[in-house]
Amino acid sequence: MAAQAHRQDAVGSVHDSVRDREIHVEQEHLDRVYRRLEEKIHEAEFLMQDAARRGQVGTPGALAERDAQVFRAGIHLSRLNNEFEDFLFGRIDLLTGKDGKKGPDGAYTAVEPAEGAVRPDNTADIAETLHIGRIGVLDQDYAPLVIDWRAPAAAPFYRSTPVDPGRVVRRRVIRSKGRRVLGVEDDLMRPELTAYLDGDELPVIGDGALMAALGQARSHTMRDIVASIQAEQDLVIRAPAASVTYVEGGPGTGKTAVALHRAAYLLYQDRRRYAGGILIVSPTPLLVAYTEGVLPSLGEEGQVAIRAIGSLVEGTEATLYDSPSVARAKGSSRMLKVLRKAARGALELNDPPARLRVVAFGRRLELEAAQLDGVRRAALGGTAPVNLLRPRARKLLLDALWERSGAAGRHSDPELAAELRSSFDEDITSEDDFIAFLDAWWPELTPAAVLDAMADERRLGRWARRILNPGEVRKVARSLRREGRSVHDIALLDELQAVLGAPARPRRKRELDPLDQLTGLEELMPVREESQRERAERLAQERVEYAHVIVDEAQDLTPMQWRMVGRRGRHATWTVVGDPAQSSWSDPDEAAEARDEALGTRPRRRFELTVNYRNPAEIAELASKVLALAMPGSVSPKAVRSTGVEPRFTVVEETLAATVRDEAARLLERVDGTVGVVVAMQRREEARRWLAGLGDRVVALGSLEAKGLEYDATVVVSPAEIADESPAGLRVLYVALTRATQQLTVVSADRDEPDAAGVPDLLRE
Repeated sequence: MAAQAHRQDAVGSVHDSVRDREIHVEQEHLDRVYRRLEEKIHEAEFLMQDAARRGQVGTPGALAERDAQVFRAGIHLSRLNNEFEDFLFGRIDLLTGKDGKKGPDGAYTAVEPAEGAVRPDNTADIAETLHIGRIGVLDQDYAPLVIDWRAPAAAPFYRSTPVDPGRVVRRRVIRSKGRRVLGVEDDLMRPELTAYLDGDELPVIGDGALMAALGQARSHTMRDIVASIQAEQDLVIRAPAASVTYVEGGPGTGKTAVALHRAAYLLYQDRRRYAGGILIVSPTPLLVAYTEGVLPSLGEEGQVAIRAIGSLVEGTEATLYDSPSVARAKGSSRMLKVLRKAARGALELNDPPARLRVVAFGRRLELEAAQLDGVRRAALGGTAPVNLLRPRARKLLLDALWERSGAAGRHSDPELAAELRSSFDEDITSEDDFIAFLDAWWPELTPAAVLDAMADERRLGRWARRILNPGEVRKVARSLRREGRSVHDIALLDELQAVLGAPARPRRKRELDPLDQLTGLEELMPVREESQRERAERLAQERVEYAHVIVDEAQDLTPMQWRMVGRRGRHATWTVVGDPAQSSWSDPDEAAEARDEALGTRPRRRFELTVNYRNPAEIAELASKVLALAMPGSVSPKAVRSTGVEPRFTVVEETLAATVRDEAARLLERVDGTVGVVVAMQRREEARRWLAGLGDRVVALGSLEAKGLEYDATVVVSPAEIADESPAGLRVLYVALTRATQQLTVVSADRDEPDAAGVPDLLRE
């Protein structure tokens, strides 16, 4: 036994020495990379200083050249100065390729090995080693020290498998923090091969990079998956951007991460094409906060706007949630008819004048209520937005007054008649009485004012007659009387903006460079003092349409929300990411119709993600029982790992608050990362009080807020309560049960009808 233990210690010692040696090899390479980065930072700083000196010449050409150079150098310097975690995260060792062609990044372009690359005795030499990182770095001779993860040469790092290895022999994931390499994990793509690198046999370290990545503790912000992207995910990320890329996948398949990485990839591939910006639409502010750090970590910042669906209208932020019945009414495409009627009806809100009196050519002219109503109906017969119909209404009023004056028959000569009419119009429109009448009779309407007017139940009842039923009218009007806006109100405001129209805003004047005051020149390029982040925020505020739109959790968008998002991508290419089984909208067919209208006739390219990287098999199996009830016949994504820890079931004993708090505290002791407590929407505030004092690793959230998030452990409170809160409740419960990466606890109340083991009725066989 002692001899056996000694042999095991010796094997372990040898293994550790090989690991240490390989870590040292990667450390040397990382040190070389950072030395080169420091050189590049100094070069960028020199360019900035040189550009500033050019500006002192004071000519228009020098100023424009200065600003262009400052802008380019500033972007480069900003990227180089980013403090990346895992800056260098991968490596691939490759066989000789079929040809000797190199790409712009200095790597060979061949995908398949050359004939003879593998010798008859199944041995081979490594011909090329590539390190993969967040941005590309070349040495002084333009040889690649690091390949940008988005470059074509990096694709084999993600797509190579033992079934289809291509040129890849070994794939290595490098774990580092700051400038220090912490560890390496290898995957052999050609395990049958004995490969040599510089005369020594290629070593293999660790048990696989993916499993190591999946086991990491979660925080309250999303980590990028750039080091562990899998083949089916990489196909989506690198798919051509033309038309519409539709991505479907169940919980844990990485849909949100794929969407974010795709944004970074598209910018890398064609930055000029996407200068119009990329918009990523997320379902909740929580998911925005969770994901907003990913793009900077991938080397991209400034051209991508991540917005919650309730934040798409500038100047308005959703702070409320509607009840399911109100949400169904507000989100339905029926509201389009209601809003159009409201926009026209709102013209009469403030008791508009019933008589127009003016003086022209020495005569008093009057239009009575019946004539004014006729003019209004004629004006509203146009298709233009209501505010933009005001000039039409003004002309029709003048026509009616002209006819009333009897002056039309005074001259048979067309030129004299036209001159008289022009004089008449000028005389009328310069009168204060006419101007005041027009302002009161056809006021400029705002979306907020019309929506506020809809809070009057009687008024809304007139506008929504035969569109909404009386119960819906009552609930919608009541919801609009609250302080604040709901996520569904934002789509209504956006629709009203389109229905009403608005004059173009005056262009905001840019702050002048001090040099402008000396030369009298106002430059066209951004000034030196504007940072990349400030410029990004300014452009995002000014932008109303985008070059590419990515919709995350697309299955949750209502028809009215699809119309809102569609207006921001009229000329865009699209990536639409979703899962019908997780939809919280009660009428998926109606939403699909609105989605197709928003996307237009663009061709669709479809992908499906089939592997669940988040949940252990034990949790995935429990969630599949709810999926079978919510969408019979649907297939759950396959979980890639098992922890041996079964979901825990517990029943409320004294109070729900005490039970939930105890279970959350228990999980905090068992996991290193975060714990999410998911409750029905109406319990959000009280659940936060239950957890007070447990620390910032635990968070309470409503069932609809859990979308897209993940935690090391979750507590799902009263499945029956979540399932019963809306017609889509079973699908919402399915989402709640699939948030945990390690452990799941289900708390049952009386409503859940738990059995002797505490398993609620909905989760039993």
